[in-house]
Amino acid sequence: MHLVSTADLIKKIRRLEIQTKNIVNEIFSGEYHSSFRGQGLEFSEVREYQPGDNYRDIDWNVSARLGLPYIKKYKETRELNVVFLVDISASQFLGTSYALKKERIAEIAATLAFSAVANGDRCSLILYTDALELYLPPRKGRNRALEIIREILYFEPSGKATSLKEACRYAARILKKRAIVFLLSDFLDSGYEKAMGILAKKHDLVAMQILDNSELELPDAGILRLQDPETGRVAYINSSDRKLREAYKAQVSLEQEKLAASLKKMGCDHLLFKNGDSYVKVLRQFFALRNKRRIV
Repeated sequence: MHLVSTADLIKKIRRLEIQTKNIVNEIFSGEYHSSFRGQGLEFSEVREYQPGDNYRDIDWNVSARLGLPYIKKYKETRELNVVFLVDISASQFLGTSYALKKERIAEIAATLAFSAVANGDRCSLILYTDALELYLPPRKGRNRALEIIREILYFEPSGKATSLKEACRYAARILKKRAIVFLLSDFLDSGYEKAMGILAKKHDLVAMQILDNSELELPDAGILRLQDPETGRVAYINSSDRKLREAYKAQVSLEQEKLAASLKKMGCDHLLFKNGDSYVKVLRQFFALRNKRRIV
């Protein structure tokens, strides 16, 4: 078990809070707000009809009573339910260059959680391996965002394997109201498509894939000892073999194409975060795409 002192834990979480809140304040406060629709409309006001107003908005009862045309105005209800569905299987503890994958997940989730807090949205957390590890129910405020960061970074899961199928089934079962679901995983699993598709129909599902560089392309580093963190299986390969590296890269590329096509069919957004790349840049491109779709 990886033990961390309370002082170190608080220091790391505080550093991540400052880092991500600065990003939110400078970049994402408006972009996040405009990227996600509210859950419905609520009555705002009745006012006198003005040139350019839609005649369909006229309140005929009020207009008849006052002798002038009046319209009802509505505004979008902004409070959203934001769910972080996070894969914390053993493969998230991989990191060969920049950081562990789970640390990248914490950075991304922190940025989105503080964006949600700034907009008055409610956040919840589901941690999953091949079984439920932790559930934090929806709540507003800074403390909930800090709890989410802490649990992603320091929660010790009992399981090692991955079951995106069961994670999606659990989320679909407990989420009664429509929510924005950020699914953060490496997606190194299979057989989850049906369950994920059902979740995507009920909710706004955003698939966020976090991969280490070594999972996309083998380094030229001689004989490598590779161990599957979830099964413990060990294999030795000669990474200096150019044909082997090319075959590995081609296979990964094919699997990524299949994943992208599958997620597109479900109607999910798909974001790929590679180790060392700017997650801020990926998120900005995502927000820009969402806003463009809203305008169109």
